[in-house]
Amino acid sequence: MTIKENVSKVLESLKEYQNIKIIAATKYMTIDETKELVSCGIKDFGENRTDMFLEKYEALKDLNVDWHFFGVLQSRKIKEIVNKITCLHSLDRISLAIELDKRLTQPLDCFIQVNISEEPNKSGIPLNKVKSFVKSLAKYPNIKVVGLMCIAQMTYDNNVIANSFEQMKQTKEEIEEMNLEYAPCHFLSMGMSNDYKIALDHGATHIRLGRIFLK
Repeated sequence: MTIKENVSKVLESLKEYQNIKIIAATKYMTIDETKELVSCGIKDFGENRTDMFLEKYEALKDLNVDWHFFGVLQSRKIKEIVNKITCLHSLDRISLAIELDKRLTQPLDCFIQVNISEEPNKSGIPLNKVKSFVKSLAKYPNIKVVGLMCIAQMTYDNNVIANSFEQMKQTKEEIEEMNLEYAPCHFLSMGMSNDYKIALDHGATHIRLGRIFLK
């Protein structure tokens, strides 16, 4: 199938859901493939490596797109991307918040990355520490916590995945109830090409799709 056909297929699968933002994860895409997605109506793109982000950002800078960053953002790399992205999906430590706050020229929408599967090789904050982490961000005016993000465990057990996403939804709602001006936390960035339908059934508002467009 072509990229255009794959985009149409994904959009068809989203018909029953309201106000879902598709973010095309371009990690495995060429610049030409990324541009083709723009021509198909995709307007939000995400990268998880600084070098690849900068390359694609330059290639698409004349197009009307918004860039998101998913990956581990090293402090020394912040200045290279910080005022080029619309949203950061991987806020997971105070030191990163401090450096971002110093360099931002305006508040940045951020998702707190949660290590929902508690795997030692994954980035993110343990679920039971998320609310205290949110409270610790009050002193950084350029950080706006718009939601939570996670990467589900790689498993064929859909019940495990669904349970993780449901925990994310519950925690998001608990943070919303805290009524923090700097952390409205209305959104959930969860679900990728292999599990986005499960994520949607458990409250995902932002889905990060990559390989599904290239099948």
